Amino acid sequence: MGIYEPFHQISSWGDTFRGNDNLNIGPSTIMQVDDGLNKGEYVSQESMEPSRSDQEANRPADKVQRRLAQNREAARKSRMRKKAYVQQLESSRVKLVQLEQELERARQQGLFVGSVPDATHLLPGNINSGITTFEIEYGHWVEEQHKHVSELRNALQAHITDIELRILVENGLNHYNNLFRMKADAAKADVFYLISGKWRTSVERFFQWIGGFRPSELLNVLMSQLEPLTDQQMVDVCNLRQSSQQAEDALSQGIDKLQQTLAHSIAADITSGGSYRAQMAAAIEKLEALEGFVNQADHLRQQTLQQMSRILTTRQAARGLLALGEYFHRLRALSSLWAARPREPA
Repeated sequence: MGIYEPFHQISSWGDTFRGNDNLNIGPSTIMQVDDGLNKGEYVSQESMEPSRSDQEANRPADKVQRRLAQNREAARKSRMRKKAYVQQLESSRVKLVQLEQELERARQQGLFVGSVPDATHLLPGNINSGITTFEIEYGHWVEEQHKHVSELRNALQAHITDIELRILVENGLNHYNNLFRMKADAAKADVFYLISGKWRTSVERFFQWIGGFRPSELLNVLMSQLEPLTDQQMVDVCNLRQSSQQAEDALSQGIDKLQQTLAHSIAADITSGGSYRAQMAAAIEKLEALEGFVNQADHLRQQTLQQMSRILTTRQAARGLLALGEYFHRLRALSSLWAARPREPA
């Protein structure tokens, strides 16, 4: 493919109150004192002295009880805030799913065919089975993504073991691997549909780079969610971000070169009436390189996720996948809110 060929390459109290056992009392005094009275005084002293000590001992105990009560109240308020936040997220998720279902029904009814610039794969007689399969699979993939994110959130809150958490992390990474496999099949069916981002929401398309997210920008988003990192982790993440940016630049330059070459090939000999068929054949041959660029970009995204999972601890990796899933969920929610915003009459 030449110059535009694709670039190749996450005391308790101690008083015993012995009851004046060593009192210095003479024999005459003992004879004058009634035994019962003596016993009564002894009992009275025993009952009074522990009472004073109990009061003193209860003072720190009361302080501890007050502190425990304050802690319980703070924990209760914290649980209420978390519950309200989870309910808010769940409400947003339900609204998003409903909007996505409405959009899917409208698409199946053909309501968007006239408004989409390139919707030939939706027209009768021009249905692209590869793209139709991808749209169905991607819809299921998004639903599974919601489940993975919910499982990770519950696992992190429950403080499960790292072994159990590692299983969830591997499942999350494999889920993204499935997406890259689906996209590779879709690129064979219609690479322009895939690279245009029509399978994604409007806000997701705003951040799109060669059919998906830009790895280096995603690392910037995740860094604030993964702190604190060790010094070695910081070095490894910075190196990964730098190498990702270099690979992104190479792929972007390759795409630019392909566009220039394609434009030059089509524009050649327009006025002189050159061979139309030969020019179109040459242009189609050059366009075949576009599929390679999309696959290389997805490979870079896949490698970035895998490298980050190796750099991070199991718990950090789980937090990273949770943040990643929440990030994409918010992009889709923002798209739905943007589409449903009130508009002034034209």
